[in-house]
Amino acid sequence: MAVKDSSEYCENLNYSFLLLVHIICADQQIHSQESRALRDLAQQTHVNELTLQEMEKILGQDATHISFEDCARNVPVGQRSEVLRQILAIAYIDGYFSPLEREVVDQVAQMWGIYEHEIEQMLEDAQGFSQWRTKDNSVVDEDKSGLSVGARLLRGAESVLSRSLITKLAELAPEQIGEKVERLQREILLSGPEYDDAIQQCAKIAREDFKYADQALRITFLSLRELGNGLQQVIHAIQQKTVGKGEYQTAKNVAKQLEQTRQNLSAEILHNLESVREALRSKQRSLNHFSIAFMGRTKAGKSTLHAVITREGWESIGVGKQRTTRYNRVYEWKNIRIIDTPGIGAPDGKTDEEIARSVIEEADVICYVVTDDSIQESEFAFLKVLKEKTKPLIILLNIQYNLRDTRRLEHFLKNPERWFAKEGKSGIGGHLNRINRYAQQHYANDYLTVIPVMLLAAQLAQETEFEKHSKQLFKTSQIQEFLDSIRASLIDYGVIRRSQTLLGSTVGSINTPHQWITQQVTAYEGLARQLREKRQNLSQQLKKAEKDHKNELQQEIREIFQTVFEHVNLFAEEHWEMNEHQMRNGWREVLKKLAFESQIKAAAENAGQHFQHEVQEAIEEIGNELKIINQLQSSTFQFSEQDANIFDRDFVRITGMVMVAAGAILAFVFPPLGLLSVAGGIASWLAGQFKSRDQKRHEAVENISISLRRQLDEQQEKILEQSKENFESYCRSIASAVENYFEELIQGIEAIANQLKSAQGKLANAANYLNRAYAKRIIDWATDQSESLTDVAISKKICKVKRDFGHSLQFQTRTTLSLTKSQDEICTVLQEDVSIQAIKH
Repeated sequence: MAVKDSSEYCENLNYSFLLLVHIICADQQIHSQESRALRDLAQQTHVNELTLQEMEKILGQDATHISFEDCARNVPVGQRSEVLRQILAIAYIDGYFSPLEREVVDQVAQMWGIYEHEIEQMLEDAQGFSQWRTKDNSVVDEDKSGLSVGARLLRGAESVLSRSLITKLAELAPEQIGEKVERLQREILLSGPEYDDAIQQCAKIAREDFKYADQALRITFLSLRELGNGLQQVIHAIQQKTVGKGEYQTAKNVAKQLEQTRQNLSAEILHNLESVREALRSKQRSLNHFSIAFMGRTKAGKSTLHAVITREGWESIGVGKQRTTRYNRVYEWKNIRIIDTPGIGAPDGKTDEEIARSVIEEADVICYVVTDDSIQESEFAFLKVLKEKTKPLIILLNIQYNLRDTRRLEHFLKNPERWFAKEGKSGIGGHLNRINRYAQQHYANDYLTVIPVMLLAAQLAQETEFEKHSKQLFKTSQIQEFLDSIRASLIDYGVIRRSQTLLGSTVGSINTPHQWITQQVTAYEGLARQLREKRQNLSQQLKKAEKDHKNELQQEIREIFQTVFEHVNLFAEEHWEMNEHQMRNGWREVLKKLAFESQIKAAAENAGQHFQHEVQEAIEEIGNELKIINQLQSSTFQFSEQDANIFDRDFVRITGMVMVAAGAILAFVFPPLGLLSVAGGIASWLAGQFKSRDQKRHEAVENISISLRRQLDEQQEKILEQSKENFESYCRSIASAVENYFEELIQGIEAIANQLKSAQGKLANAANYLNRAYAKRIIDWATDQSESLTDVAISKKICKVKRDFGHSLQFQTRTTLSLTKSQDEICTVLQEDVSIQAIKH
C-alpha cells in the first residue's frame, strides 16, 4: 500500500521514525552501522508495514517517497524536541556530523520554530563541537564524536524509540565495531600482524599529516575570505573619494562598473570557499580509516564487488535491482572503509555522479570498474577528475559471462583460463589495449594497474546453490589478484597512500582556486596594461579629432559669413536712402532671413556633437577590441566574459555619462551684429546733397558696403577666435573627463589585480607548505625510514619542491639519499613522475 498524498496526515505512519531515515540519507552515504541500526530500531519499536514501505522508498529515492518536510510537519508538537535529539543522535552514529545532515536538521528546526542557538546548546552540552577544531586546537577524537554524543543528547528520553536508540548507540560504539560482526570467509584484507602494524602506522601518519592538511586548508580558506573582503574594500575606496564634483561622479561611475566584476569574482570565491570546506570535511572523515572507493558506470559490477568483499548488500544485486545504489554505501571494519558509489554516466544520473565525486577527496585508492561488453571512451572521461586529485587508480575489468546457466558454468569450469587469455577468439587483449589507450588519454600517465576478474564467479562462490563449486569459482574469478593488490596498497603502501590522501591530493584543493586566481591575475594585469595602451592611443585620436572638427567648424563659419558678405551690395542698394534706424532694422531682417546666428550656433553644436560621437566610437572600438581579446584569451585559460568583461554597452553608456558630467557644453556669445555703424555713410550723403542722384546713390552704396564689410570682417575674426577657444575648451573637458575615467578604471582594475596577487602568493605558500611535507613523506617511504613530521624535520631533508600537480613532482634534498625503492616503483605507486635530486654544494 502506498501513500497517495504525502502532504496529508496518515495516522498509520510513524513520522518520527521516517525523519531518522531522512537524516541517514542526508550525507549521501548510507553507513553500514546506520543501516543495521535502522532495521533493528524498526523491529524493536514495532514499526508497521506501511512505515517500512515508506522507509524503503526513501532509501531507494523513489519518486513517490514522502519528503522530510512532510514528515516533520506531521510530527506532534509535544514530541518535536525529543525527535530533534533523536535525529542529532543518529547522525553521530558514523562518528561524523556532516554539513548535509546539519542542513536537514536546520530545516526541520526552522519548520518547528526551534532556534539555531537551541541546537547549538544541545550540541555543546553533548560535546564541545567546533567546525574545524576544539578550543585547544586538537582534532576531535573518535570517542568524543560517536557514542558519548548520542547518549548525552538522549539523556532522560522517555519514548520507546529514544530508549531503543540509546541501546543501538551503545551496541554500535566504535570500540565494539568488529567484535559482533562475523569474520569474512577470506580475511585477505584484515588478517595477520602485518595488517595490524600497517594500520597502526597509517593511523600515526594520518594524525600527523592531517595537522598539515588542516593548516594549509585553513590558510587557503582565510586567504579566499580575505580576498573577497579586499575586493569589497577596493570598490568602497573608489566610492568614498572626496574630490571635485565631476571627478566624484567619475569615481562613482567607475565603482558602479567594477561592482559587477567584483560580484562575479566573489561568486567564484564563495564556490572555492565551499570546496575548501568540503575538502577539510573529507579529510576529517578519512582520518581514522584507510578508504577504498568503487567507481564506474552503472551496472559495471561495483555493488557486486562490494558484496563479495563485505558479504553485505546482496539484496540490491540482480535482475530488476539496477541503480539501487543511489548513495555512497559505506562499510567499515578494523579501520578499513569500503565505499560503493552510484553509477557514473547514467542518462538521469547527474546527481549520482555528484554523489560519487564527493568521496574522491577521502579515498586512498580508487577501484574503477569497467566491463568487457562495452568499453567506451566516454566512461573513461571521469578519470580526468581522478587525475586532478592525483588518486591512485586500479582498473578492474569485469568479464561478463552468464554462469548461472548450468551448461555455461560447466563449460567455464573446464577451462577458466581461456576467458582471461589475451589472445584468441574470446581473448581480452583488445579490451586491455582500449583501456590502456583511453586511460592514457584521460589519466595522462602509464602508472596504473588493470586487473581482469569475473565478479559473477566470485558472487556465485558465496551462494548456497553453487556451494560444491565454491572454491573453484572463487579461484577462477581471479578476485584474489585484486584482493592482493588492495592488501599491497594497505600493507606495503598504506603509509604513503595515507600521505597521498592527506598531503599530496590536498594540494589539489588549494591548486584549483590558485589556478583560478592566477588566471585572474594574468587577466586583470593584462587588462590594465591594455587599457593604458588604449588610453594613450585614444588621446592621440582625440587630439586629431579636435583638430579636424575645429578646422571644419572654422571653415563652416567662414562659409556662413561668405553668404552674408554676398548680401551686402544688395542691402546697400535697397537701403541707401534710409535713415540709420531703418537701416539697422533692415540689416536685422537680412540676418534673420539668412538665419545667421542660428547657423553659427548650429555649426558649433554640430562640431561638438561630431567630436563627441567620434569619441564614443573610439571608446566603443576599444571595448570591442578588448572584448575580442578576452574571448580569444579564454581559449587558453578560463577568463570568461563574466569575470572582467566590462567592455559592453554599459561601458559606452557610462563613458557618455562621464562626458555629460564633465560639464562640457559648447556655446557661443555672439556680438550684436545688427547694431551697425552707418553714420559715416549718412555724413557723406549730407555733405554731397548737391550732387546728382545717381552719384549720391553710388557713393552711399559704396560707403554702406565698405562699412558693413569692415564690421563683418571684424565680427568674423572675433567669432572665429571665440569658436576656436570654446571648441578647444570643450574638447579639453571631454578629453579630461575620459582621461579621468580611464585612470580611475585602470587604478580600480590594478587594485583588484593586487588583491588577487596577494591571495595568489598566500595560496602558493600553502601549496608549497604541503608539497614540502609530502616530499618529506616520500623520502621517508623511499628510504624505509620513519620519522615524525615536523617543520624542523622537513627543513633538514627538503630544500626545494617543484610540482606540476597531477603530472610531475621534482624536489631537491639537502643530502644524498640511499633509496630502497626504484624510480619506476616510486612513480608507479605515486602515479606521478617523481624526480629526487640532492642539492649540489
